[in-house]
Amino acid sequence: MDEMTQRTVYVNGDYVAERDATVSIFDRGFLLADGVYEVSSVLGGKLVDFPGHMGRLKRSAAALEIALPWDEETLLAIHRELIRRNALDEGMVYLQLTRGSAGDRDFHYPDADTQPTLVLFTQAKSLVDARSGREGIRVATQPDWRWARRDIKTVQLLYPAMAKMAAKAAGADDAWLVEDGMVTEGASNNVWMLTHDATLVTRELSSAILPGITRAAVMTLAETLALQLEERAFSVEEAQQARECFVTSASSFVTPVIAIDGVPVGDGRPGEVARRLRAAYIEESRRRAL
Repeated sequence: MDEMTQRTVYVNGDYVAERDATVSIFDRGFLLADGVYEVSSVLGGKLVDFPGHMGRLKRSAAALEIALPWDEETLLAIHRELIRRNALDEGMVYLQLTRGSAGDRDFHYPDADTQPTLVLFTQAKSLVDARSGREGIRVATQPDWRWARRDIKTVQLLYPAMAKMAAKAAGADDAWLVEDGMVTEGASNNVWMLTHDATLVTRELSSAILPGITRAAVMTLAETLALQLEERAFSVEEAQQARECFVTSASSFVTPVIAIDGVPVGDGRPGEVARRLRAAYIEESRRRAL
């Protein structure tokens, strides 16, 4: 049997085989993308940056006024039980929280006593030895046509999916999103560049970008490695002329970017600083995983 037939998932209090997992057709996550999500990486059967992911889940839910009747300890127990049941050594645990179902379709929020929907599932994936981490990725820029509250990690991911497909059609591995001539973030990651005076630059936090948990961890690592850090926006042209570029996310850690719109970054190979940060992040993640 393959993983798909063996996988156990969590749906509203029950651990069930994925083929038996169901939610209502009136669930607002399905009808209105009225929900939020988090993805926690797993290394050696343990969760990476879990408190950060749960803190962001709470902020996202609060921003949408979605009840979160599970505390962090309960959510940690659910994650660990899924990891145990699926014998997951390396990969991710996906969590999705929606406003639930009031039994029909309506734009207005349902009554406060409507039970939210909580779904979790595991995904086995090689993270540490991923080819993209060793060889880097090529990105293609796309206009950032998402809504204005990108700081909330909602499940409305249609445009990022469209941007990724447009990048694929252009022969790239992923997309960088651009607004008013400046890079906001990747389609599913935060973006970084290293200037020729050895300053790491990443966009400052605002409603324009997601406050990445891996981004925050890498900022701390940069300080411990005595790297200069600057939070500001930068243009596509500035990134193309940078010494190095890379992206950060829970599922890709630190991944070098070796070309932007066909223009090589640096010498067109993964840079030394990106490699150092990736190695340091993996080491620290293994040490601190829960």
